[in-house]
Amino acid sequence: MASSPLKAITLTHVRYVKGDRWGYFLAWVSLIPVFIGLGGFIAQIIFRRDLQGIFFAVGLLISQLINEIIKTTVQQSRPHTCALLDACDSHGWPSSHAQYTFFFATYFSLISYRKACLIGVNENSKWFVMEFIAWVLASLTMVSRVYLGYHTVPQVFAGAILGTLLGGFWYWVVTRVLVDYFPLIEDSSFGRRFYIKDTSHIPNVLKFEFDNARAARKNATFYASL
Repeated sequence: MASSPLKAITLTHVRYVKGDRWGYFLAWVSLIPVFIGLGGFIAQIIFRRDLQGIFFAVGLLISQLINEIIKTTVQQSRPHTCALLDACDSHGWPSSHAQYTFFFATYFSLISYRKACLIGVNENSKWFVMEFIAWVLASLTMVSRVYLGYHTVPQVFAGAILGTLLGGFWYWVVTRVLVDYFPLIEDSSFGRRFYIKDTSHIPNVLKFEFDNARAARKNATFYASL
């Protein structure tokens, strides 16, 4: 019996032309969804366990599920360069990378704008810089998928538009519908057992945690000296 052909897991398998420095840079940019998913959200869920961040991650997963359903239904081929990239066995419309990063940029911008309004005018510039970086990285990811030959221009634009729409819609769902259930989740046996918390009502979470950590250390030092 002839052996079945082998297939690689392509999570970080991004190819570029040897010696092409721009291609090398864009190959790393193309891995941004992996860095966000594995580095950012897993760490956020494990160490912070904040409901806003958890539902942000859930939204990204739902977005990717929708992307796979559309790809399977439409079954539009990737560009002819897919043969060199060993990527012809998967569909190209819409681009999942573009959809992922534009969902992230949209949701992140909306939640950052909300936080900036709660904190005050003095903090707006900091949030604006982070929002700007998110959109630049999303745009570079879209460019990278075309430059490296994984997608056509219409495929990445379709992913970007869909990601933006889904990101805005999911933000509305979380902040207008699901947020009402955050206290119930917090107070549930699951929430108390795993320290799941809601910090959406706190204007500046970093300052809040910083102040409370310092206060706890001072109290511990005071009682230790008694």
